[in-house]
Amino acid sequence: MKISQKIQQQSKENKLWWSFEYFPPRTAQGLQNLLDRIERMRALGPEFIDITWNAGGRTSELTSQMVKTCQSLIGIETCMHLTCTNMPIEKVDIALREAKASGCRNVLALRGDPPAGKEEWEAIEGGFVHGIDLVRHIRKLYGDYFDIAIAGFPQQMLLPPEELEQEMMWLKEKIDAGCSFIFTQMFYDVEIFIKWVHCVREHGITIPIIPGIAPIQTWNGFMRATSLAKTIIPQSFMDVLEPIKNNDEQVRKLGIKLVADMCRRILAEPLGIQGLHFYTMNLEKGTKMLLEELNLVPRVETIKPLPWRQSLTPSRRAETIRPIFWANRAQSYVSRTENWDEYPNGRFGDSRSPAYGELDGYGVSLKHTKDDALKLWGEPKTFADVTSLFTRFCTGELTALPWSDQKLETETSVIAKQLAQMNDLGFLTINSQPAVNGARSDDKVFGWGPANGYVYQKAYLEFFVTPSLLDLLIPHIERDSNITYYVINKAGDLRTNTHSDGPNAVTWGVFAGKEIIQPTIVEAISFMAWKDEAFELGKQWAALYEADSPSHKLIHELMETCLLVNVVHNDFHDTEAIFKPFLKAGAEFFAKTKPLTNGH
Repeated sequence: MKISQKIQQQSKENKLWWSFEYFPPRTAQGLQNLLDRIERMRALGPEFIDITWNAGGRTSELTSQMVKTCQSLIGIETCMHLTCTNMPIEKVDIALREAKASGCRNVLALRGDPPAGKEEWEAIEGGFVHGIDLVRHIRKLYGDYFDIAIAGFPQQMLLPPEELEQEMMWLKEKIDAGCSFIFTQMFYDVEIFIKWVHCVREHGITIPIIPGIAPIQTWNGFMRATSLAKTIIPQSFMDVLEPIKNNDEQVRKLGIKLVADMCRRILAEPLGIQGLHFYTMNLEKGTKMLLEELNLVPRVETIKPLPWRQSLTPSRRAETIRPIFWANRAQSYVSRTENWDEYPNGRFGDSRSPAYGELDGYGVSLKHTKDDALKLWGEPKTFADVTSLFTRFCTGELTALPWSDQKLETETSVIAKQLAQMNDLGFLTINSQPAVNGARSDDKVFGWGPANGYVYQKAYLEFFVTPSLLDLLIPHIERDSNITYYVINKAGDLRTNTHSDGPNAVTWGVFAGKEIIQPTIVEAISFMAWKDEAFELGKQWAALYEADSPSHKLIHELMETCLLVNVVHNDFHDTEAIFKPFLKAGAEFFAKTKPLTNGH
């Protein structure tokens, strides 16, 4: 979606909004950490983010990669910076082509800074000389497909009158060439900013102006950033911050208040500004503190339009339904289905659709490095050690399992006690959701979708289990006519008590003026595809250890002998019913046998 459309929508509803900027890090580990941070910060409710383009274009491929990841996997509207520095037209065209393929509709067109090591900016052969040349090129090739943003510089107000007038003429030329909105350079002198906005408007420029806001994180960082950008620091800021410059905690705390006061002034002035763009510097805490100070609270429909992260690539924007099995491995699901050319009924995962991508096609892998994984999971030598790991994950003591890239969802805390009990009994849970009967769509735990709606869930459990324990469980499950299940082994032999190949909706929402939305399902064909991945992850866990070690032998044997099971309780009014068969089967098992100690 174009940013200009988002701004218009928020203006029509008279709502404040905000956005974040990030830059590509220098290392692969830094990139992964940043993507994790962007995903976390998505919960802060930005309308969009933007990704910078390194001076000199050295990180151009990384910028394009980040744009693709943010659009497709994190599901957040992304604006791509694009500069003229060291960029022949061919490279510009590649970047634009990749941006469009990722579903990106927004580009910030810049001339750019001089390349590293040079004081003066120089055009390269086959490149553009001015930012307006880049704007015209984008419009010529892509028409109105992209929203094009440009940079604005409030400190131009300090220029002599004739130079200021020239800058305004150049700004107006860019607007007339087809620009949609303006991001300003960061500033701390609000009076200069207000005067500049009035000056821009007096020159007939009416497109939205988005002020660039930089949270103050540390004294040294603040001084370095303002020095590099030649940003004026008001004396009032220095009076507060300089006496405490050696106390980073106090600098951040009081700096946040200073910047927040500046933001309040901007929003209170009759400037027509309802949005703020935060230069995060890839840091989380300062931006979060500033939002809290301003009492800017995200709306559920902004951060969670569906229970899962919706991809914004062109082929997936209309996707509204996914199988539940990949709830904890969204990246894997998107990768395995990215080449599909159809999704009946608005979804991937339908049995009528093309086959899922092969595992080797994208490489199933544990998210953690070997060292990190061993620190997390240690060296389990008995089945009791394994159940302990799963139990600790359910209670929040462990941050990940091979089948879960991240901590449990907040909603799972509602059933954490029951899940821990199941794992203690030998049912190794890897996915679950509680029953929900008509929670409001703005509920902080269960809510998703538009305001004034209601959401529902059927209780769902997915787990590995030994054959002997499963034999005791199935009779108890089949006594409850509300329970449906699928059981599959590593070889792919499937059994079920369902009488239909069709999907079973396990999450749905009812919203004003809309058809019922059913975004999460259980079905056989998807479960069979997920089975390969689930067992492969267990195999990779075993491979962390030496082949003749007790840990390797234990986990390998579990993956060879255990079965993968999913269970749905179709009466969403009864929140505890799904757990009863497991408690009964577990009690019977322990009454008949000694506690498991060797994986059998």
